[in-house]
Amino acid sequence: MSVSRRIARPLLAAGFVYGAQNVLRNAEAFAPKAAPASEKLVPLVRKAGIPLSDDTETLVKLNAGVQILGSLSLVTGRAPRTGALLLAGSMVPTTILGHPFWSESDPVVKKTMQMHFFKNLSMLGGAMIAAGDTDGKPGVAWRAKRAAKDARRETKRAADKLT
Repeated sequence: MSVSRRIARPLLAAGFVYGAQNVLRNAEAFAPKAAPASEKLVPLVRKAGIPLSDDTETLVKLNAGVQILGSLSLVTGRAPRTGALLLAGSMVPTTILGHPFWSESDPVVKKTMQMHFFKNLSMLGGAMIAAGDTDGKPGVAWRAKRAAKDARRETKRAADKLT
């Protein structure tokens, strides 16, 4: 693993862990912001056959747990791309529901929410980059393309031998 990855992954994870531990300690304060979305999403998820609590506070804690799990994955280097995908996925509801600056009328609150919204977008971008980072190894898309090319070449060779 390169030096930049050894430094960048823990730095990226630190922001997620800090936010997640804050949510876990104060889940009751964060739950009201998530309630409108959970009321719409929980029935859809249940229709898909996935059992999910309808308690918003539990869902907020679950999201924080996903962020901690993804962060640990990044820091330890065990399935870092999967961990980064978890982080990226968890940031979408966190950002939209947690910092809706567009609905604020108080200019000071609006400015603060905007700052946090765009900070979260930056963290989302970092997680997306980390999710695509193959650590210098070929990615799945490259391997699939290579396997298809090899299969075509071998099929052609086999066909040429038959003629």
